Amino acid sequence: MKRVDDLNDKNLQRKLRNDFLTDGYIFFPGFLNSSEIIEVNEKLNTFKKTKVDNMPRSDVYFEDINDKTSLKQLQRLFRYDSYFADMMVNSRFEKLASILLDDRVEGKNVQYFNKPPKIGQPTPAHQDGYYFMLEPNEAVTMWMALEPVDEETGCVRYIKGSHLNGMREHGKTGTLGFSQGILDYGRKETDKNEIFYPTKSGDLLVHHSMTIHRADGNSSENRTRQAMGFIYYANKAKEDVEAQKAYQKKLAKDLTKENKV
Repeated sequence: MKRVDDLNDKNLQRKLRNDFLTDGYIFFPGFLNSSEIIEVNEKLNTFKKTKVDNMPRSDVYFEDINDKTSLKQLQRLFRYDSYFADMMVNSRFEKLASILLDDRVEGKNVQYFNKPPKIGQPTPAHQDGYYFMLEPNEAVTMWMALEPVDEETGCVRYIKGSHLNGMREHGKTGTLGFSQGILDYGRKETDKNEIFYPTKSGDLLVHHSMTIHRADGNSSENRTRQAMGFIYYANKAKEDVEAQKAYQKKLAKDLTKENKV
């Protein structure tokens, strides 16, 4: 998991950085190989069986809170298992984040995502930077497929170059795990130019914190849509800690009141 040799190539670094600056995202096929993905999936399966029940409700989301087979998200895996802490720090993921942001970086989150078949909800169009509350808003989110993902199960969709156009107005969505979305999405001409990425196991998508993205729900009959996420902030980005705490407190209160966590 600590391989970085292939990311030391200066020509590759230059291409990745240029594509990222221009498009607001990159697609890195086969970032983890098949044996690495098998290992990650085995670790996640063990984690779900042994540790989820003891995690705080704020870090565990279900599509249906009364159905424990409908696991939707796990937050901050690095806090509960050293394996996932090692994936975040001094790893290929951290190295890539540093290349793309052209700065030292700090890992902030390691997540597990799933959209269960038939009930997996759409991810509303949003910009991660709205949640991050950074100045400057320089961060990356990485999304890595743990199994094949296509249009039926809900592949990630981007608006190319949208990171260059500032923050759109966001508002409450009612979608667990993605509480804020772009209010007027679909009304701008550029919103019609979505680019979607079917992915294989081990493929990695990385986007800037200001890049607009979304995903459809999982309409398949029996296929899951499992992935991992990694979040890194650039060293130069400063958090509005008080605003973040206030937001998280209100979010937790709202989700508890709505019986979603």
